[in-house]
Amino acid sequence: MDTTKTLAPTAAETDAAEEQAAPDTAAATTAAEGAAPADGATEPAGGGGGPPPAAPPAGAAGAVAGEFDVDAADGEDSGQGSGVGAAATSIVAAGLGLIALSGSWVSRVIAERQTLIGQIESVNATTAKEKIAALYGDAWHMTALVNGVLSTLALLLAAFVLARPAFGTPGRVLPVWVRSVSWAAVALGVLGVLVFGLMYFDLLVALPTAAQ
Repeated sequence: MDTTKTLAPTAAETDAAEEQAAPDTAAATTAAEGAAPADGATEPAGGGGGPPPAAPPAGAAGAVAGEFDVDAADGEDSGQGSGVGAAATSIVAAGLGLIALSGSWVSRVIAERQTLIGQIESVNATTAKEKIAALYGDAWHMTALVNGVLSTLALLLAAFVLARPAFGTPGRVLPVWVRSVSWAAVALGVLGVLVFGLMYFDLLVALPTAAQ
């Protein structure tokens, strides 16, 4: 019979054993925590197992919108440009018609030149009718001719402005004031062509005749 007794560990030995076991426990806990995210990272985010849908290019929508904006801006610019041209042409036509009826500086200069030529030619005139024609008739005819040309030009410009929308963008209409000015230019042009045409052929105001 063995009578030897097992001695119980002392307090100092118990503390030393716990200090040795503590680092091993901490290392095991750290390894477990590091393995958990790694295992979760292998699973897809969606949970469905398939690849995620491809996102559309970031600049595709912006590029399409930019193209539409550029086209709209070009259309607005071309429309504004043609409207400004029509307005300017109508104003020029009305001005030419008014200047022609009131007497232009060009027609006056040409008439004075023709009067000077008539004075030179009247020296060789033998009758009073020839002298009147040389001194006055030719100058009047030149005045009527120049102003008639200006009236015709005003009429053509106004007619072009009024007819332009028919050959341009469908549905485009000129502003009211542009059409009003153009019609006024047409009226002035027609009146000028009629008056100066009659004057040129001595049908409206005939040359005076001297008593024989």
